[in-house]
Amino acid sequence: MAFSNLIFTVLLALQVALVVTGGAVRLTGSGLGCPTWPRCTPGSYTPVPHQVQGQLHVWIEFTNRVLTFLLFVAAVAAVVGAIKWGRNRVDASRIRNLAVLQVLGIIGQGVLGGITVLTHLNPIPVGGHFLLSIALIAGAFSLRQRMAGHTAISIKPLTYKISRYLLLLTIVVLTLGVIVTGSGPHAGDIQARRTGFDPRVVSWIHADSVIALLCLTIGLLLVIRASESAEVSQRLGKAVKLFLIISLAQGLIGYVQYFTGLPEIIVGAHLLGATLVWLAIWNVFRLGRVATNIES
Repeated sequence: MAFSNLIFTVLLALQVALVVTGGAVRLTGSGLGCPTWPRCTPGSYTPVPHQVQGQLHVWIEFTNRVLTFLLFVAAVAAVVGAIKWGRNRVDASRIRNLAVLQVLGIIGQGVLGGITVLTHLNPIPVGGHFLLSIALIAGAFSLRQRMAGHTAISIKPLTYKISRYLLLLTIVVLTLGVIVTGSGPHAGDIQARRTGFDPRVVSWIHADSVIALLCLTIGLLLVIRASESAEVSQRLGKAVKLFLIISLAQGLIGYVQYFTGLPEIIVGAHLLGATLVWLAIWNVFRLGRVATNIES
């Protein structure tokens, strides 16, 4: 089973890497390094010498495309692994469905990538790229955890409700972050369109949603400490604390990037932080399942 765990871990790692390399494409202004799709240039699927976009921009964009192909291969391997190693499990159908959705989602990413290029980096498909990656990361994480045999724990209904509200608020925070990104600089190309929203206003709204997220996280920790068993407090409480720490660090990075004029390296760190925030809250989401036989 060690090899099977490796396959699903690689799949998850590549999903995260796709977000990071996609951010590198945008932050280096390489979004149209390969100006056509699915070919890199009208006559070639790979970069050619002396492209007007510049070799650095071309290869940064092309590397992101190659990573998508590798991710597709990993997803197909995950489907094979899910069928081979998950066939005798109680949740076999769920495991197969999660693996198949990875393949379909990556195909969707390819199509969305093509739309992004053909619309010259319109912020709507660019933002959709990130949000679809977030959904695929959640699926890859769930698939890995199921195949590794990580089971959920029973929690009380109140804890369950608050953790779900926390998940929804995290989605709101990430979506607002996408809007902020689509309204500011680092569009991937100097001529790319922006959303037209005031970057300062949407940044403030985004920051307020982060503050609300941190407050709700602290509230969840207090509820867990006051009402859950020692085992639940240890396991779920640890996961929520990790989410809180990552969210605090992400918030700090966000303020630093805003007040320092959005330097590329810090913006890149913020993008990676958003992915880690999502993984942390999805871990909280998967870890707890409401216990119907426990009074709230």
